[in-house]
Amino acid sequence: MLFNFGNILVFVLVGVGFIAVSLLLSRLLQPRFPTAEKEALYECGELPTDSAWINYNLRYYLVAVIFIIFDVEIAFIYPVATVFKEWITKDGGAHAWLVFGEVALFVGILFLGLVYVLVKGDLNWFKKVTIREGGHRITPEEATAISSHSQGAQN
Repeated sequence: MLFNFGNILVFVLVGVGFIAVSLLLSRLLQPRFPTAEKEALYECGELPTDSAWINYNLRYYLVAVIFIIFDVEIAFIYPVATVFKEWITKDGGAHAWLVFGEVALFVGILFLGLVYVLVKGDLNWFKKVTIREGGHRITPEEATAISSHSQGAQN
């Protein structure tokens, strides 16, 4: 039993040693000719013009998270779908109805989550902004005019 753990330890040590030797040899043998052009930042072949700290639209993140959720759903359902025909023929289909119910419940819960996100408006790319001031609604253009007017009065 202890010998099996020794095999794993030797395997890990050989792997770490191989990586360390490879990195050391690379460091020793690589040619180094630093120039200003080589030291410049590289962004897809373009020289960076502004700071990397920009306001990033969070809607991209929301769409990506929703995509990941449904992608994982497919990854969970695919194995069930591959053996579903076999389950129908086995035991007269009683087992298949149970599995079908579980998959339908799983998809239903995710569908309710999608409906919630749609109703909440998180998938709307352009959201209508209304600001309440003094008990009434104003348009975004009026809000911009009010804020620029108040900033001008402070200066």
